Amino acid sequence: MNRFAILCAVALVAAGPALADTSRPPVDYANTQLSDPRQEAQAKALMEELRCLVCQGQSIADSDADMAGDMRALVRRRIAAGEKPDAIRQWLIDRYGDYVTYDPPFDWLTAPLWLTPIVLVALGLLLARRSLKRRGRN
Repeated sequence: MNRFAILCAVALVAAGPALADTSRPPVDYANTQLSDPRQEAQAKALMEELRCLVCQGQSIADSDADMAGDMRALVRRRIAAGEKPDAIRQWLIDRYGDYVTYDPPFDWLTAPLWLTPIVLVALGLLLARRSLKRRGRN
């Protein structure tokens, strides 16, 4: 019985990645370009600016996640309907929050994201200056 339980557990763990893929077909426009090259260029540029909420490290243009496919389809459908990319981007930010964009706005919540690199560079320059002054004295 113990061996059977271990064998079943190993089989379930091994089957996990195979079960992770969805069996549903991709949404229209998820992987199909728009017929108008200008509109497709607008959609592609917007998709590069939007973060996949599942993968988090990829844009929706690069992600294979189902949600990213849904978001690509939404972007293409709205662009094809004549909506401006900025309006679509704002709608997605209103729906999912600032996290959906790689360029969050500057406000009190995101200030540490914007200010930390500046503070670290200033601190590094200050330490380098002090170190060089000490070497000059010796």
